[in-house]
Amino acid sequence: MKQLKLSGSFVLILLLCCGERKTSQQFFVVTATTKATPRQTGAFLDSLSRDTFNFFWELAEPSNGNQPDRWPTPSFSSIAATGFGLTSYLIGVERKYVTREQAAERTLKTLTFFSKAPKGNQESGVTGYKGFFYHFIDPKTGLRFRQVELSTIDTGLLMAGILSCQTYFDGNSETEKSIRAISDSLYRAVDWEWAMNGKETMSMGWHPERNFLDAQWRGYNEAMVLYIMAIASPTHPVSPGSWQAWTKTYQWANYQGFDYVNFGPLFGHQYSQMFIDFRGIKDSYMAEKGIDYFENSRRATLANRTYCIKNAIGFVGYSDTFWGLTACDGPGNEGKVNPNISFEGYSARGAARFYHNDDGTIAPTAAGGSIPFVPDECITALRDMKWKMKDKLYGQYGFKDAFNLSIIYKNGTQGWFDKDYLGIDQGPILIQLENYRTGLVWNIMKKSPYIRDGLKKAGFKGGWLENDTGRHK
Repeated sequence: MKQLKLSGSFVLILLLCCGERKTSQQFFVVTATTKATPRQTGAFLDSLSRDTFNFFWELAEPSNGNQPDRWPTPSFSSIAATGFGLTSYLIGVERKYVTREQAAERTLKTLTFFSKAPKGNQESGVTGYKGFFYHFIDPKTGLRFRQVELSTIDTGLLMAGILSCQTYFDGNSETEKSIRAISDSLYRAVDWEWAMNGKETMSMGWHPERNFLDAQWRGYNEAMVLYIMAIASPTHPVSPGSWQAWTKTYQWANYQGFDYVNFGPLFGHQYSQMFIDFRGIKDSYMAEKGIDYFENSRRATLANRTYCIKNAIGFVGYSDTFWGLTACDGPGNEGKVNPNISFEGYSARGAARFYHNDDGTIAPTAAGGSIPFVPDECITALRDMKWKMKDKLYGQYGFKDAFNLSIIYKNGTQGWFDKDYLGIDQGPILIQLENYRTGLVWNIMKKSPYIRDGLKKAGFKGGWLENDTGRHK
């Protein structure tokens, strides 16, 4: 690696060889950041939104709407990605990528699949049990993939997508009436109380072979929306006291100069806020701290970025525009020669006061999912990643999942770029970009009686929650 300082900016030159050892050399150049005009930024955001939307629209299984966990590598279907896909269709309608009729038809097909899918406590041949669904399912048959768990959080993210469709499709056509009815029946079927397993906080999952997992959803992480929906259930509710039990396990600390409830990977600060606008509403915990959860995520994003800028370990490429640690793919150790770094595959990377997992891998979804919190920093980072990395990182469906410029391979090449797009990382980019631009998904969910009631029962007060106008019909 060689750095040349030029008039306050820099040119970072990475030496990359092509494939096997060759006498000729190829240089990969990362040029200095330039400021984009508003028009250029607008065009970039338009293309990012459309390209990312196309992942969900074009790759869904035609027969049932199930979304792939990843692509182009053949994979199972992720029910969380399917939940994100359902919400993406609403963005597609508003952005005129697809018609309302097309989105409604796709949505109904997906909901009908989950409604009619086989369910039971058998070890195989089923899609779900007790209203919950298995984390990964076969994309075509929809049956449980191997011995994965019946996942509470992934079912929760699927249900969040379902509730967004229930609220959005408020028309009088038979298709939209069916969407609302099936959405309601799917949500009411979830036995949240059973998933508590007699404890104060919810189990992370259940296996027919081994019963409940020992791990529980104890704060703070992505499970806020899970508890809100569980508390609001009209059929199988959990006690509102579960929210207080959840907040008792928070880790409030100063990290990188910011005081906030810590959680290392940024997805934990993003997932629930893809669906719920936490600006101006507070539970008793945040009221005591004097901030809301939106501000908490803003601080977490800036702390993550500050950590990367400081780059104490000295990873290649980290800067004020190349940053972002969260759960993502990684290069792994196969074929590498770096003696002092262990590179991981898929891993929950992150940085916080009590959490540190960093191997030099940056994921665009870390910045993409945080756009509403710190838009200037996040949009600049995404734009620079696309401009500098070009088709190594950005392709037909937007950003590929991750990259690592520090790894050196035995054949002399340096740097790793993922070939796959991941559904659970595409969703935050698309949905949070739209929330930043129009507030679309936030405004839809504000009309959901289940979301509103869950927030109120959990003790949230203030802001838009005090205004009952515009409730779902």
